[in-house]
Amino acid sequence: MFDRLIVATDLSPASYAVVRCLGRLRALGAEHCLLLQCISTASAASAALSYGTSSLEAMLDEQRAILGVQGFSVETRIVVGSPKQEIVRTARDEAYSLIVVGTQGRSQVAERLLGGVAYAVINHATTPVLAVPVEMRDGGGTRCEPVARCDFSGHVLYATDFSTAADHAFSYVRDIVAAGVHRVTLVHVQDVVKLAHHGAERMRAFDDIDRDRLATLRDTLQGAGSVEIEIVHGSPSEIILEVAERRDVQLVVMATQGRGFVGELVLGSVSHKVVRRSPAPVLLIPPRA
Repeated sequence: MFDRLIVATDLSPASYAVVRCLGRLRALGAEHCLLLQCISTASAASAALSYGTSSLEAMLDEQRAILGVQGFSVETRIVVGSPKQEIVRTARDEAYSLIVVGTQGRSQVAERLLGGVAYAVINHATTPVLAVPVEMRDGGGTRCEPVARCDFSGHVLYATDFSTAADHAFSYVRDIVAAGVHRVTLVHVQDVVKLAHHGAERMRAFDDIDRDRLATLRDTLQGAGSVEIEIVHGSPSEIILEVAERRDVQLVVMATQGRGFVGELVLGSVSHKVVRRSPAPVLLIPPRA
């Protein structure tokens, strides 16, 4: 499923936190990892003056060693160019199955690779993207907390609006379960703002229809030890985040496009809010090409 990964690094403390948490992806079939540092032309000149090429390579080698201890075969690469373009292009052209990015951190070479660039990658990638939350320690500086939830084969939350794109994302949930995940929560949110004009009776009918839809999905997850479903009324992003926190979820899976709550522009709507605030890593699945 995710045998070949690109791990986008900017060699910041946040990127070290991401690199250290990826070992559990081995349970999902991850074997080969490309540790990719992308820097702009202007930043490359600055980095060469500030750190020297040998220093950058030494830090990449350090991160490669961390991944190697976790069981990955690792290749390192430094590319000069637009980070968001190079990451997306490399994943597409070289048939990588997953891009891993952190969602916080400032680059030593002035790129927001683990910030704004991460969201640009999410918005443009045709490859699934795993967004890993990284928290700065109190007092800021260059210290990061270890990633709190990175048992990717633990409890998985799948959020759906029953769109074609969401159905495609669900195919990854099936593969994750086949790889040995035993606990899954399936959630659909009735957006109270968009459905406010419907009466209580109509809303109950919607709930019954969507509960049956979730039950059908649940029944296809052969081998999962525990699959629970939730139909919740509220703000989609707030509900997804609340369920992820309440149920101690280790991985959130959702599509980047759809007809309902994932149908709006990813950078300004539900997916963006979930990625920014999720306590757990978020696996975002783009639509089929």
